[in-house]
Amino acid sequence: MNDDAIVARRVRIVVAAVLIPLLLAAVVGMIVMWPNGDVKVASYQTQTARGEVTAIKPCPAPKAGTPAQCDQATVKLTSGPDKGKVIPVEVPPANQTSIPVKVGQSIMLGVQDAPTLAERYSYVDHDRTNSLLVLAAIFAVAVVALSRWRGFAALIALAVTAVMLTQFILPAILHGENALLVAVVGGTVIMAIALFLTHGINAESSIALSGTVVALGLTVLLGWFFTKFCQLSGLASEGASGAKSLVPDIDLTGLLVAGMVIGALGVLDDVTVTQAAAVWELSAANPTANRRELVAAGLRIGRTHVASVVNTLVLAYAGAALPVLLVFAIQDLPGRAVLSQESVAMEIVRGLVGSLGIIAAVPLTTALAAMAVADRSRELVAEPEHITN
Repeated sequence: MNDDAIVARRVRIVVAAVLIPLLLAAVVGMIVMWPNGDVKVASYQTQTARGEVTAIKPCPAPKAGTPAQCDQATVKLTSGPDKGKVIPVEVPPANQTSIPVKVGQSIMLGVQDAPTLAERYSYVDHDRTNSLLVLAAIFAVAVVALSRWRGFAALIALAVTAVMLTQFILPAILHGENALLVAVVGGTVIMAIALFLTHGINAESSIALSGTVVALGLTVLLGWFFTKFCQLSGLASEGASGAKSLVPDIDLTGLLVAGMVIGALGVLDDVTVTQAAAVWELSAANPTANRRELVAAGLRIGRTHVASVVNTLVLAYAGAALPVLLVFAIQDLPGRAVLSQESVAMEIVRGLVGSLGIIAAVPLTTALAAMAVADRSRELVAEPEHITN
């Protein structure tokens, strides 16, 4: 007997009524808003190069008896228009920086138009590319080692997410599209690709995606309302003033809510997939369980999950605002004064709105999953009698 056939029939109703229209709307929206042309601004372009430090010494002192204000590094260029050449570059002195430049290290350089090679290059920062690649490789190996082919699919989904962010969401916003609408459309497409690619196109993942999309819509509404209610302008966001200067018509409030949506996506995915899988396993253990029993058991699991996930999300946002909170602590401002600062209030709204979306995702997904799998064995017993008659 194929009990998945009964599940599939029920899920088709949910998919036809909820999921397909939303996914079609998201795909059409993405096609309509897909950015055409280059988003680069010529006056803001910066050419970069990399080089390896082969020697370092103090810069000549400006006056006799005074300490040097910099170190002079001898750098062999490993990329850029003058690759292979050796140039002098001024770098921060070792006694004035927490991470000094040392011989053998690779550094990032800015390239300017200058008459001489020595004036053309300037120090920007340490080159961390290789270190980040090592960390990424360890992460990829750990994911594949634990989850095997599903982990490999998750890595592909992660790459798709990066492509969507860099090729659609960011360029579309820079082209003047509504930031919130772009985030909702892009987020829906990202979740559909990630869930189906990682967990397969089946009833369980369809239910999880339905719960994710509905919870995402609720997160958007809550984010928009409380951003207005708390009178947040979005100017306190890091880089907001720079974005406004590049795109004068950009809605910073919408951009703030869009950030909330993107930030909540990953956790929503985690919660809905877990809840759908939990209900499926509960039904497999007791195929005669009705919807009420499955919902009650699923919610008991969901409460435990939400309690830890919400704390994680709020702490993540608090960690991002930690330098700001330290400044306020040094100033010894009253609690209400700290909370009223937009930079703090923004993170509070971001964390609590994301948490409300997660809380809503649990009963939504649990109810949808219970509707799909409840009373499977009863229907299987009754089905042959129905066919005979």
